[in-house]
Amino acid sequence: MPAQPDGSGLADLQHRFAHAVLQAPLAVPDGIRHDVRPTRERRFGVYRNNVKASLAAALAARFPVVERLVGDEFFTAMALVFIERHPPRSPVLAEYGTAFANFLEGFDPAADLPYLPDIARLEWSRHVAFHSADASAADIGRLAELPPEALGSVRLGLHPAMAVIASPWPIVSVWTTNTHDATPEAPAADWTGETALVTRPHLDVLVQRLPPGADLLVAELAQGVALSAAAEAASRTHDSFDLATALATLFGAGAITTLSQGSSS
Repeated sequence: MPAQPDGSGLADLQHRFAHAVLQAPLAVPDGIRHDVRPTRERRFGVYRNNVKASLAAALAARFPVVERLVGDEFFTAMALVFIERHPPRSPVLAEYGTAFANFLEGFDPAADLPYLPDIARLEWSRHVAFHSADASAADIGRLAELPPEALGSVRLGLHPAMAVIASPWPIVSVWTTNTHDATPEAPAADWTGETALVTRPHLDVLVQRLPPGADLLVAELAQGVALSAAAEAASRTHDSFDLATALATLFGAGAITTLSQGSSS
């Protein structure tokens, strides 16, 4: 039986093994069965290919619209580059892919698809929402129950599964079309940007379009800012911001879970 590495050597062996599997040219690091060298390269190559294929398949399952937009072969090649540059840092496969959108921003072969990173952000947010904690959505009727003088200081708690992705591209339209329609479709040159709201009020993850300025409202609310001050901040940036429409969208999507009182911000 080959000698077992001590504690200090084990970490180094694991590091070199992971490097050989995911990054280095096909080769087996020393210390893994010297007595079977004639066959270990071939066996290790099979293992290495299986690991990469599994990771690429996981990415394809996590980013199906990205895959549809670029095609299966292109996506697989792109995923293999990502795997080499961003190997898994956790044994939990569900956590793999968080850096994919940022990777796409610098991936030159996909430079003619500038909306791709934000589509990936939307899809990753859906994945995170699916695994987020449960929470009960608040009913918008609770706002109507408050006295008028209390509306300025009310604070709204956000659902842990909620995410907002603001984009200069129509990512909600692109995602919807390429999720439900038979023919893949890319944005037209004159399409305008959209802000996606991702929620999971019950078992299903929902994606819908936020009205203008609502993303700034959400950002303020996430910082604990009172509703009146948050609405003022959104109005200063977006002339077309409408608080009633924004609140109806957020409550209707199950993005608000709590209402609390406090001094206005």
